[in-house]
Amino acid sequence: MIDEFHRIKRLPPYVFAEVNAMKAAARAAGDDIIDFGMGNPDSPTPKHIVDKLCETVQDPKTHRYSQSRGIPGLRRALAGYYDRRFGVDLDPESEAIVTLGSKEGLANLAMAITSPGDVVLVPNPSYPIHHFGFIIAGAAIRSLPANVSTGQDRADFMAALDRAVHHSIPKPMALVLNFPSNPTAQTIGLDFYDEVVGFCRIHGIYILSDIAYAEIYYNGEPPPSILQIPEARDIAVEFSSLSKTYSMPGWRIGFAAGNKRLIAALARIKSYLDYGAFTPVQVAAAAALNGPQDCVDEIRALYKERRDVLIDGLSAAGWDVPSPTSTMFAWAPIPPAFAHMGSLEFSKLLLREAKVAVAPGLGFGEYGDEHVRIGLVENTHRIRQAVRNIKAFMKDAALHGGQAPQSGKAANG
Repeated sequence: MIDEFHRIKRLPPYVFAEVNAMKAAARAAGDDIIDFGMGNPDSPTPKHIVDKLCETVQDPKTHRYSQSRGIPGLRRALAGYYDRRFGVDLDPESEAIVTLGSKEGLANLAMAITSPGDVVLVPNPSYPIHHFGFIIAGAAIRSLPANVSTGQDRADFMAALDRAVHHSIPKPMALVLNFPSNPTAQTIGLDFYDEVVGFCRIHGIYILSDIAYAEIYYNGEPPPSILQIPEARDIAVEFSSLSKTYSMPGWRIGFAAGNKRLIAALARIKSYLDYGAFTPVQVAAAAALNGPQDCVDEIRALYKERRDVLIDGLSAAGWDVPSPTSTMFAWAPIPPAFAHMGSLEFSKLLLREAKVAVAPGLGFGEYGDEHVRIGLVENTHRIRQAVRNIKAFMKDAALHGGQAPQSGKAANG
């Protein structure tokens, strides 16, 4: 009997598992762990969306199987969102599909379009499904620099993209982009998309763009969609979800939009794998997209307040962390005194000594190992408590010449 499975063997050990196990053990022992580790929104879904779900579920007809492509009303709502937000005219029949969250859509499209040995380009660090969706599908991953924040960084990215095309055998068949970025919180402008689309069209490379955080921004500049570049429809598909925008993570509802051939491929594979999301969830999602958007402003303001409390507090504690202009994350360089440890050991130390859980940057790719990701998923009271714990921990570490303090002192100091 086979006891090792090919696709499972291709997956490396789950980096976050060690921190998660420590977190569970600490809580079982009675410790109060302030958890910034997972991007799991804690605020409730807006009432009008919940009300629509409750209203719709009363109709027994909605309890039957749905449609794997998504109900027409939700696909039309998605097209309406793209028109209002980006000025993009989508055909809801051929250029839009509903997914069980963006993660499912990305993974299933990878399965639909990838042959064993295909080369796929993914920025590093990046959200794990961007790599592992294609690894599970049998592809080989080639990393690209994730930093495109300056003109030189962008030039370096394009140079790396050019090298990948000319030195990879076989030639890359797809490129994954994610802006605003999880975990780095970077944003880009349309000029970047324009340059990348032009390059990929010349070389016949598909683009999978993840914009799950397009509505979580703080600088008054809404992030763009790659589909605002007219030629992008020739090669690009875009994924998002309602999880962050409307605080609906457990509802598992998202979408893909763009290139008809890619949408058709995703629809084909989904027709074998699922019957779509529960119809009342889809009706409620349409109500979210079609309804009042002040709730989105409120959710954005909530994360902005938390960001300010966190960044100001960490700065006062002696930990300089760039203030993110988007997403619900801070991408925090490991303090110099602990940089030698790497992100996994530092995350474990922070959990043990400060009772604060963060995500080790290594979990997003080896080039993330100098950072940890801090999620804005606790209220401001808990964030302030976390900052106090971290400040005490760092003060104690300084007294020990940068060495790890004895367990328990910092959190109780």
